[in-house]
Amino acid sequence: MNQNELFQETRLRLALWYALVTAFILSICGFGIYRAISHAYWMTLDRELESVAGTLHDTIELKLHQPGKLEPVIDQLLPNICVVGQSCIQEKSNPKRHILSAINHSNYYVRFFNNSGRLIAIAGSHPEELPRALNKELWQTLKDSKGNSYHQISFVLHTQDNRDWGYIQVGRSIADFQSYLTAVKLTLIFGLPILMLLVGVASWWLAGLAMQPIYRSYRQIQQFTADAAHELRTPLAATQATVESALMLSHLDETEAQEILRTTQRQNQRLTTLVTDLLLLTRLDRQSVPMQREICCLDDIINDLIEEFAALAIASEITLTSSIRVSHPLNVIANQDQLYRLFSNLIVNAIQYTPPGGKVTVDVNRNDYYAVIQVQDTGIGIPQAELTRIFDRFYRVNSDRSRSTGGSGLGLAIAQAIVQAHHGGLTVKSELSKGSTFTVDLPFDVLSIDSFGSIYPLKRLYRLLRSINKN
Repeated sequence: MNQNELFQETRLRLALWYALVTAFILSICGFGIYRAISHAYWMTLDRELESVAGTLHDTIELKLHQPGKLEPVIDQLLPNICVVGQSCIQEKSNPKRHILSAINHSNYYVRFFNNSGRLIAIAGSHPEELPRALNKELWQTLKDSKGNSYHQISFVLHTQDNRDWGYIQVGRSIADFQSYLTAVKLTLIFGLPILMLLVGVASWWLAGLAMQPIYRSYRQIQQFTADAAHELRTPLAATQATVESALMLSHLDETEAQEILRTTQRQNQRLTTLVTDLLLLTRLDRQSVPMQREICCLDDIINDLIEEFAALAIASEITLTSSIRVSHPLNVIANQDQLYRLFSNLIVNAIQYTPPGGKVTVDVNRNDYYAVIQVQDTGIGIPQAELTRIFDRFYRVNSDRSRSTGGSGLGLAIAQAIVQAHHGGLTVKSELSKGSTFTVDLPFDVLSIDSFGSIYPLKRLYRLLRSINKN
């Protein structure tokens, strides 16, 4: 399986897992919404039914005199009431004739039972298929022979002298309620697949976005591996060729042996430098071990480097100078060896990329929070399109010239890693044929760094000490 197939498979897995998790969450949410709607509708139905039944119960109880006997006045309350055993004609009701118009305007029905549980009379939209046996439970949900559902409530009726008269049941069809819930259910059932299709598309897109850093990281690793192999192969090939040439000679005099050894040593030194640089970058990236830091005077470091590279500048016909613009020594808490490496890389780069007759200046200054060191040159400059890549490992703006000067393309990458390890910043400004300026900002108001690498500014510590003295 090639890498593209592996990335596509990984992206597909991410998208599927995201879609499955989202589908599970949406299903739970959909079920919860359905249950909440159903519960709210049932509560509304119960309150409505209880209100109608309670009003009817209280009104009728005031008219009852003998147990099991319906008084004629009830006809005024329920004009379409029908006594069981008599033929009744369902008349169109007039809402003005009674106080409970809901009985006639909705799917309500009323049933009366005597104390022995025999059905006496019915009123309203009574379904004929309902069982006629008395069920004394307060709330009941029934089904007729056709499968229609009804919800009813039962109350005990008493006469005016508080004797048990019988029972009254008030109920209604819940077909409209079931139709509403069916519509909600169908909306969720058919809406969820459509929503999941959209989630699947979004998952694929989001997985692609999530994989982008991995793509870039893998490409960088591939490029790094190729560049590292190329850099290692060059001195190894040169060493191999030198050794093979020496083996082909039947006799070596002392001069030839010395030359072969010098060539081998030179290539070995190049390999050692490259491996050392790679290990340094790895160590700076991981930062698993806290750096050893001490008070470093930037003035002294810059002056030492100017003196050290004076011979290289003279050989390259370059004017190398420094400008110290601070009246007092500029100290920072840092790793001194790494600071030497940082500024030496910048100075050597400036010298190597400046034509004969040019000038390289190292400017040392400060602002409120940082020590500011600028390495300016009048060299060939860097194209604007290349500025974002010059800190990449093994990257060279001018490959041929870099190789002729022995550069590996790690100098600026190491410089940036060192600056970042010291919580500073490294920026560059450049114009073609006019030169470049590299600016290093290092925090100078740092007193110490604990074992966790946290920083304690001098100003903060000063305020702490002053508050302790006041107390």
